[in-house]
Amino acid sequence: MTAAVTHSGIPAHWPAALAPEALATVSTPTPYLISDLSTVADRYHRFGAALPGVRPYYAMKCNSSPEILRTLADLGAGFEVASLGELKMLQYLGVDPADVLYSNPIKPPAHVAAAHAAGLWRFSFDSPGELNKLAEHAPGSAVYLRLRVDDTDAVFPLSRKFGADEAEAADLLRLARKLGLRPYGVTFHVGSQSSSPPAWRRAVAAAGRVMAEAAGDGITLTMLNIGGGFPARYVDHVPAIGEIGAALALDELLPYRPALLAAEPGRHLVAESGVLVATVLGRETRGGENWLYLDVGAFNGLMETLQTGNRWEYPLWTSRADHAHAASGKFTVTGPSCDSSDTMFYGAALPATIAPGDRVYIGSAGAYTLSYASGFNGFPPPTPVFVGSGARTGEGERIVDAGPS
Repeated sequence: MTAAVTHSGIPAHWPAALAPEALATVSTPTPYLISDLSTVADRYHRFGAALPGVRPYYAMKCNSSPEILRTLADLGAGFEVASLGELKMLQYLGVDPADVLYSNPIKPPAHVAAAHAAGLWRFSFDSPGELNKLAEHAPGSAVYLRLRVDDTDAVFPLSRKFGADEAEAADLLRLARKLGLRPYGVTFHVGSQSSSPPAWRRAVAAAGRVMAEAAGDGITLTMLNIGGGFPARYVDHVPAIGEIGAALALDELLPYRPALLAAEPGRHLVAESGVLVATVLGRETRGGENWLYLDVGAFNGLMETLQTGNRWEYPLWTSRADHAHAASGKFTVTGPSCDSSDTMFYGAALPATIAPGDRVYIGSAGAYTLSYASGFNGFPPPTPVFVGSGARTGEGERIVDAGPS
């Protein structure tokens, strides 16, 4: 099932502030990623309404632009980090490390020590080795267990690299207590861009069983962290956030209600807020295929197209005045570098009239674009540009040429 579209043909979830006619007024050279901070705020509020009582800790790895972080901080979000570098970004913006979760299960010892010294006190783990590391470099800290759960319904499964088996969970919590650490909670991740609300239900049930077994050892956990994986809308239908909230069934599946219910949304909050704008550098026919060359590619921010074997689809639009009614053609869309693997889309439907100099608008591009972007082959990452009421210009709502983040 594909996403609903407006009367103009663009996806219904495309922010109105970033409609093609609005983008035509932006003078920033391409490529640039333009983000609507009002959309970020809207997704944050919708998340809270769908999961009442669950505190979001934004997974900043998917987009760590200061404007995004400030917007979410102002809304009351906590934050989740995977490194000391990410924590330092938050500290620079005035975020208290005490309100941050360090959810990378395997951490550099120096990062643990520095984060602990800064006031961060909650760390994830999934192994005895990590517990010993935490006991040495963050003595007395609160620790929460990363549990391996079923993530087969996600676009990006994560269970191979991280997560303890349910059968070993109680032993690990006992070991944490023995090492002088505070057994604080349990967490899981159903995989990035999960399409299955029951995946959360199954994971909550597993966490509930761990909580019950730990309680038999006198360990009462303070936090249940339901992780990330909440989907954003691209081209295909995804479950609404309300469907996921309804599937949790916390009171049914947990032996008791922890004091803190947490989540780590990332993509869900920011993906739909961004449009990546590129210029067509060339159009050629090779082996019977129509090839379109853009000034942005996989190595400049569209890496997820390669990670999925070119199955990842973004909603596409163009600057052509005849876009909505021109005959459509199928295009292989590639990037500017000399690497042939720098190709993002096969069979992309675009106006048959598209030509060099036209612009291509790539929707739902607010997540894992700037954070993945490099300057490979000397082609620069997209310039971040912001619109929306959260943009702190002091002179209105638009920020242009915000510079590298």
